[in-house]
Amino acid sequence: MARRKQSSKKQLEQRARKLVVAANPKSVVSEQFRTLRSNITFSAVDRELKTILVTSALPGDGKSTISANLATLFAQDGKRVLFIDADMRKPTVQYTFSLTNAAGLSTVLTQQRLAGEVIRESEISPNLHIMTSGPIPPNPAELLGSRSMTVLMNEMAQQYDLIVFDAPPVLSVTDAQLLANKVDGTLLVVNTGVTEKENIKKANDLLGNAKARILGAVMNNFELDKDHYYYQYYGTEE
Repeated sequence: MARRKQSSKKQLEQRARKLVVAANPKSVVSEQFRTLRSNITFSAVDRELKTILVTSALPGDGKSTISANLATLFAQDGKRVLFIDADMRKPTVQYTFSLTNAAGLSTVLTQQRLAGEVIRESEISPNLHIMTSGPIPPNPAELLGSRSMTVLMNEMAQQYDLIVFDAPPVLSVTDAQLLANKVDGTLLVVNTGVTEKENIKKANDLLGNAKARILGAVMNNFELDKDHYYYQYYGTEE
């Protein structure tokens, strides 16, 4: 019993660290997320922005944490948000929001389940709904580039104010490029001091080749002082 309590406490602590805008809304990091939200909002003044893709050059850059906090923050701001785990190779959203993953995006795209059957309301906000990745399929790229994916996005866009996708890293697989071609805007997460400039350029070029609308880059783990780290946003739109 003691081990279960310790494990449960550890999971809650890990979740709190990942969803800082909910666990510690007055923190420096949460304030930086609000700045990111504002910049994204301003970038959509002249055009509608209903679908956002969050990706990175390589694994470990923090794109899943940033996408989860961003989706949560928009929901807290009153928007009806759908957060979709489009990383059907190494999904993590089910852990972040303490959900099961027996059904999700993969089962919807293979027509085994309807979208309404797998979307769940988050405990954090009634405005935030979650679609986990579902069981890992043998052909993630084909599913993301399929007509079924386009149909799903169109249907969900009618029901939600904003859809946020957590996608695989750009340099690892083609999944993010395929999805970036379909969404209204893409954010590229960069792990400051870790991600090499050459890899950032390669990722940016690949997204450009996919005709992605790149909203900007998010500098993750940018050092403010010896005690704080935060996220910094650099826009690329004019």
